[in-house]
This record gives sequence, C-alpha cells and structure tokens, in this order.
Amino acid sequence: MNKEKGKVAPYGIYDLSKNKGWVSVGISADTARFAVSSIRSWWNKMGKEVYPNAAELYINADGGGSNGYRTKLWKTELQQLANELDISIHVSHFPPGTSKWNKIEHRMFSFISKNWRGKPLIDRATVVSLIGNTTTQTGLIIQAELDENTYQKGIKISARELAQVNLHKEEFHGEWNYKISPNA
Repeated sequence: MNKEKGKVAPYGIYDLSKNKGWVSVGISADTARFAVSSIRSWWNKMGKEVYPNAAELYINADGGGSNGYRTKLWKTELQQLANELDISIHVSHFPPGTSKWNKIEHRMFSFISKNWRGKPLIDRATVVSLIGNTTTQTGLIIQAELDENTYQKGIKISARELAQVNLHKEEFHGEWNYKISPNA
C-alpha cells in the first residue's frame, strides 16, 4: 500500500464452529487495546446475535504480539470487556513458537491472502472490501470494518492496575490458560 495513503493493521476473529470471521482493519498500531477493541466489535456485530445466552467467551490466541500472554495491557483491556459484557473470558494462548497451528491462519487469513493476491491494495477501502468479499467453497464468510481509532503504543500498566484484573489461572500452564471474570 502507498505510504502516503496510510497503513493498515488487520486483526481477525474466527469462529470455528460457524466458519465465520471478523476483521477489524486498523489504521494505527496493532496494540492490545486494538486487539480487544476488535473482539468487542466482533461481539457487537456478530457474536451476541449468534450466542445470546453466552456465559463465557473463549479466546484462543497467539502467545505473543498484541494479544500475548505476557502483555499486561491485554489482560486489563480484557477485564474491561468482561465487565462490559458481564461474562467471563477464558483465554488459551498457543505456547511460544507454535502460532502456526492457530486455525485462524489456515482457515481465514490464508484465504484472504489468496483473494487479494495480485490485486493492488491502493487504499483502505480496497483492503476492507477485499477482506470482506473473501469466501470459500466450505462456506467461510468474513465481515470486515475499518477501525479509524488511533491506538497508542507503549502504554504501561502498573502492578496496581494489573492487580485489579480478576484473573484465575488454570492448573495446566496458568500463564497461557486463564479466565478473567467480571469484577463485582
């Protein structure tokens, strides 16, 4: 994409059981705040309609990056989302070096890449359109939306802020598998 026309940062959510995806196309940094905002958008535009009685949201995430298991902002932002939705959020991260096993790469982003292969990504509208028009013979449907918010890099979370996260580590690798419940 032409640097004068801006950059894009796609963040995707893939629902394995429904074969449906959501991609927020950001215009600034791929941060934990952007990642959780993308999950919030998916919930508001797709998830709550499909899962109206959900008591828990399950997220299978990579081990690093904006939604990494060591990222404090990721956990504090998920706490805000759990509080907003009044549901627990269970997170399982892929161990370091295993993100290639993440289904979203093979069942969604690979088809997005095939769909826009050879097409000039001349502007943000084109990127959003190409992502949103990606389908497969197995019925994959993707919704895409431009997120024009600016997400600041380098936000530091204090130990006090992190202590406010209602986090319950699972017995097996609690650093990678945990639940964040709404605060009372």
